Amino acid sequence: MPVFHVVLRQAGPDFDPELPLEEQTLWTEHAAYMDSLVEQGKIVLGGPLPGGRVAHAMEADSEDEIEAIWALDPWAYSHLLLESIEPWEIRLDSRKS
Repeated sequence: MPVFHVVLRQAGPDFDPELPLEEQTLWTEHAAYMDSLVEQGKIVLGGPLPGGRVAHAMEADSEDEIEAIWALDPWAYSHLLLESIEPWEIRLDSRKS
């Protein structure tokens, strides 16, 4: 059964902080991949944090599954590096069951 995880990623060597996201190399491919993860229900919430980091709330069966998901992102080893994956026990949830 899928469980929630908090995934943190950080800016990689090819990420140019002087450019907006939409002007980064491989943006179109990365954005399409991210949209597909949302459509599949893998990413529940996600967005940038200060300091070149990004947080995602994800549903997956394991950390190995999440690592495999991120390995397919066109930005995986260039623009956004995987920082951490933490299981997250949700105790408060306003979404409808």
